[in-house]
Amino acid sequence: MPRPGPAESRGAEWPGAANVLGAEPSAYLRQHAGNPVFWRPFGDEAFAFAAARDVPVFLSIGYAACHWCHVMAHESFEDQETADYLNAHFVPVKVDREERPDVDSVYMTATQAISGEGGWPMSVFLTPDGLAFHAGTYFPPKPLPGRPSFRNVLEAVHEAWVERREAVEQNARGLASNIANAQMSTVVRLDGPPDVLDAGLLSDAVTLLARSEDPDAGGFGSAPKFPPSAVLEFLIRHAAVPSATAGAARDMAGRALAGMARSALCDQLDGGFARYSVTADWSVPHFEKMLYDNAQLLRIYAHWVRLGGNEVFSVAEAAAVASRCADWMIGSLGLPGGGLASSLDADTVVDGVHHEGAAYLWTPEALAEVLGPHDAQAVGRIMNIGAEGTVSALGSPFHPGGRLSDPEARLWERVRPVLLSARNLRNQPARDEKIVAGWNGLAVSALAEAGAILDRPELVAAAESVADYLERVHWNIDEGLLARVSHESRARGIGGLLEDYSFCADGLFTLYAVTGTPRWYRLAEDLIKAAAKRFVENGHLADSAGESAQVFNAQGRHASLDPFDNATPSGAAGFAGALLTYSAYSGSHESRLMAGNILGLLPPIASRAPRVAGWLLATAQAALAGPVEAAVAGPDSPLRTELHAALLRSASPGLVVALQGEDDGGLPGKGGDVPLLLHRSGAPDGGPQVYLCRGMVCKRPVGTLAGMEELLTAMSSEG
Repeated sequence: MPRPGPAESRGAEWPGAANVLGAEPSAYLRQHAGNPVFWRPFGDEAFAFAAARDVPVFLSIGYAACHWCHVMAHESFEDQETADYLNAHFVPVKVDREERPDVDSVYMTATQAISGEGGWPMSVFLTPDGLAFHAGTYFPPKPLPGRPSFRNVLEAVHEAWVERREAVEQNARGLASNIANAQMSTVVRLDGPPDVLDAGLLSDAVTLLARSEDPDAGGFGSAPKFPPSAVLEFLIRHAAVPSATAGAARDMAGRALAGMARSALCDQLDGGFARYSVTADWSVPHFEKMLYDNAQLLRIYAHWVRLGGNEVFSVAEAAAVASRCADWMIGSLGLPGGGLASSLDADTVVDGVHHEGAAYLWTPEALAEVLGPHDAQAVGRIMNIGAEGTVSALGSPFHPGGRLSDPEARLWERVRPVLLSARNLRNQPARDEKIVAGWNGLAVSALAEAGAILDRPELVAAAESVADYLERVHWNIDEGLLARVSHESRARGIGGLLEDYSFCADGLFTLYAVTGTPRWYRLAEDLIKAAAKRFVENGHLADSAGESAQVFNAQGRHASLDPFDNATPSGAAGFAGALLTYSAYSGSHESRLMAGNILGLLPPIASRAPRVAGWLLATAQAALAGPVEAAVAGPDSPLRTELHAALLRSASPGLVVALQGEDDGGLPGKGGDVPLLLHRSGAPDGGPQVYLCRGMVCKRPVGTLAGMEELLTAMSSEG
């Protein structure tokens, strides 16, 4: 028998029914504040409102730089008639997936299970306790072949809710149970002895990766093609240690890095990387530029410089790419106060209409207007700007598609500033100015290491500025809590997730290695300890600390841990890496065991799908190498600076570096906050020396650059 029809009453007639997104920290949510849809942010209040009205929740998930999110918003959420129906029969809830990846993750799993597809915008229908029962992605305003209209979907879901409620709820409970059962295969116990790592597993992963490589364009798989950032970090680390597969790892990494750098994926004018390419040859990007992509790629290109490059992709070319990427991050995403914004939009608004990539597109006529006919013709040829646009009628992005000859490179360097100045006069993509802790942690690592490797101290200073912001705004020292998001220098929303703590700790350890400033080590240590307390319960690791009852319900009332890398490394992999680094600095046996247990996730994943296990593989490579621990002791001097700089340029996987400083009293045997520095002293002649250790067991200290490099090479190869 059908239940009463509360949906006959219009949503506006309920007290509190209104669009309340105007004050949210997320630019994506604020983009929808003017919709006639009565959007609410995700939280207990929205679900309680749905329960009071006895209607489903319509959950729409996207992000500020998402092109198709803008499309669906314009077609459906700005339409008054659609909004009226949605408000009358549902409680509409908006989620920024970047702000709430925990929400995004569980409902993406549900969407894929229900519809067989996933992506953004994500459209999910939930019971008032958070269980998913119907889902899809983009729905058009009118039916298309194989895809119903949004209004059709709304009417069908409403009819099922009113007429077949019992079946709807039963199916929702069954889906939650299935999600819980799937999660059981990734349970990690941290309170037992870890399995021994098998070096052969890493070589096998390289061989398996080679089977899915695109050797012509670089990267893996076919279109759409994403930057394989975590996998590239593994390949670079693997290439640094002699093995039968080290050469193959270096070659694959070089082809991917060259292919991306010489393509439209990398903005040839100002250096930022787009999210992905819709073509296999990287020639047509999806134009949003994300902090997390650029932070990871900056670090990887710097690591390629450190590795020494190869004949396919030279150190000089990689260094230039890394420098431009770093400059773009600071110039385009830097905010007052020190943090870095999340992204630039894929779309540019021209005459009130969203056009994907419009700011980045060129036609032969536009080139001629800026450069004159002669240079325009030459640039069009080397950058593949033809009469027919590869993206739209607005034109094509610059895509060299290969290495430029010396004359072509000279021409490009001459015209590049002119073209960039002309492009800057166009309407520019919107910027999402929310600051995400974990992504800023990735940026701290990247800027600090790039500054050291490229000898650009201003990049290290930028890393310190970001780290200072994270400590001032995101870290609550009294409660031991890290906020995930801030906006306008104020922490907002949920506490940080496992990935936030892990990426921030890793960034701060890296910054400590580069600067020797104990403040960064202490903060990283605090984050490691807070994460172990917050995300480990009864010996099990989880991605979140139960921020949402609805998410917990949707997961079948089980804690969730996703071990697979996505656009960023998984929280579990990031935590394993940070724990390994901390154990090398501190000698913490417990942290080393925890890292080893997380790495126990690796064998079944790496043997089947190494492309989603890149950071676990990279961490395993560091664990097999030791990692080597380097303590630089003795008074400050040009030689000590030289020894420290050489260590930072070493490609030894996972190498940790501690620098004795003024905070250690400058006295023999003083280690301050860093146990690795305890009982370390300068050379008998009063000069500096370096202790190279593994597991806090050290070789005889060396005081010359040649001696240190020889011993470091030998120790890195022993692993």
